Amino acid sequence: MRNFALLLGLLLLAHTAGCGKSRPRATPAAHGDEPELLELRYQSATSVVSYAELAEDLGYLAPIKLNWVGNTFSGPQSIQTVVTGDTDFGSAFNGAIVKLIAAKAPLKAVVGSYGVDDGTWGGFFVLAGSPIQSARDLIGKKVAVNTLGAHHEFMLREYLERAGLTQAEAKQVTLVVVPPINGEQALRYGQVDVAMLTNVFRERAMERGGLRLLFSDRDMYGAFTAGSYVFTTKFLRDHPNTVRKFVTATGRAIEWARAQQPEVVRARMVSIIQRRGRTEDTTLVQLWKSTGIALGAGRIAEREFQVWVDWLIKDHELKPGQLASRDLFTNEYNLAAQ
Repeated sequence: MRNFALLLGLLLLAHTAGCGKSRPRATPAAHGDEPELLELRYQSATSVVSYAELAEDLGYLAPIKLNWVGNTFSGPQSIQTVVTGDTDFGSAFNGAIVKLIAAKAPLKAVVGSYGVDDGTWGGFFVLAGSPIQSARDLIGKKVAVNTLGAHHEFMLREYLERAGLTQAEAKQVTLVVVPPINGEQALRYGQVDVAMLTNVFRERAMERGGLRLLFSDRDMYGAFTAGSYVFTTKFLRDHPNTVRKFVTATGRAIEWARAQQPEVVRARMVSIIQRRGRTEDTTLVQLWKSTGIALGAGRIAEREFQVWVDWLIKDHELKPGQLASRDLFTNEYNLAAQ
């Protein structure tokens, strides 16, 4: 946690005044429920359409426009750029949000961004002939995850703890950062012993055969909203109408996707990717199955943060009473959920 806080401090120091150049504001001066800003800067994941991007395409976000400033490689990196002021909003696994707020980042979650259900989930896979059958068999083994300190790591560590491994034993399980697109290859070539595979990567790997599911995030927690969009507390104070418009529009987009047949959502996402012209593959979105978000319009439940607060306390990364889960998020801007 000390290293994490130091990294955050360095990021803040590195942020220059040049990032604060003026952006389009509502004209005349914002009043009533008119948004204070007409542009929101953000990063996105390659070949993926987020619910904020879907909201803009559906017309729910107007008159606000999204200003794409580059790609992100992980949730923790996405929300760190919000803290430094290089973007206005970001999205990450709720456990990563808790950790960053614990490191004094002035963030608050406002609406769900992704989750886990029967159609959308990630699994830890081994080769079909692997001797690994249980958590204890992972001692001394290598596990591929997309990034450290995020969803995949939390799921693995929870799996090890539920199986009764001590902290000393759990530390003997080595996490290897591997881009999701390379996870299956790393597993089949013996570079790792276990690989976390999600969505299209899981589907393709299972079609090719020769792999066996060890456990999944769905097995661990059932259906749950796993990640959220965040803004800084200062942004919430300074631009409440803008945030309300963003959150409500995103909530409406989530409900639109939930109400459609999957092929309708897929077609819309393919169209968005093709029109934005970033040289991306549409394979991921063509296999979209569900929102994975537990509550209507992305509404956040306190338990979706409390579980990670409790986990970090248990892991001695937080002190009891250091954070109250109800202070980490708010649903007040989500008119779609009301």
